Amino acid sequence: MDQQTGKYIIIAGIFILIAGILVYFFHNYFKWLGRLPGDIRIEKENLRFYFPIVTMLVISVVVTVIINIIKRWL
Repeated sequence: MDQQTGKYIIIAGIFILIAGILVYFFHNYFKWLGRLPGDIRIEKENLRFYFPIVTMLVISVVVTVIINIIKRWL
């Protein structure tokens, strides 16, 4: 490992910390997360199955954009 890897780990840790703080304090604003159109949700008496495929795609795009912005600054 070199210094560049250390920078990426620190940046990822900061991003995870900020995301955790946002979800913890503003969880009422994230109720749509996991309930987007296209997310698979099956609820029966003895079964609950969630597969938030669209939510995962949206989060992936947002994280990719953030990472690309950060890489341009470094």
